[in-house]
Amino acid sequence: MAAQSKPELLQITETEFTKLAKLLDGVSHAEALRKDAEDTSIKDVVAHRAHWIDLFLGWYAQGQAGAKVHFPAEGYKWNDLKRYNADLRARQAGLGWPEARALLAANHSKLIAFLTQSSEAQLYGGPMKGGNNAWTAGRWAEAAGPSHYRSAAKYIRARQRAMAAMSIGG
Repeated sequence: MAAQSKPELLQITETEFTKLAKLLDGVSHAEALRKDAEDTSIKDVVAHRAHWIDLFLGWYAQGQAGAKVHFPAEGYKWNDLKRYNADLRARQAGLGWPEARALLAANHSKLIAFLTQSSEAQLYGGPMKGGNNAWTAGRWAEAAGPSHYRSAAKYIRARQRAMAAMSIGG
């Protein structure tokens, strides 16, 4: 169930990030860079999650400024996410594992600062400006932060199981 208040959102954001960070501590450099059948690595997933925090913060700032907000990004529509994510992986290809982890930590800190500085009304008082739907800024923040942290952790655990099975069976 989605957070309904600033304190709930801050708590779930910190809780999910802590869980993900602990999981990442157990990922070796080699595991982080190993590609799956869809040409995606743990490093790619971590860098992707960091990027989406920046996207959300940009959407919020653009909406507050009264500017046109491009979802998910200029030149892409929601039904272009597969292409957008492939393009993002290409842009982040030179990013190493330590850099991807550092980027996630830095963007998590930006998200926490945003949440801390925002009022309850800014987060949950109505639809996010420029969002073009009924989602509040708090709901968008949850999608970009803790929801993405949970899905990254799920992906990482599945990849670790698959890699372990391959090393046992292979």
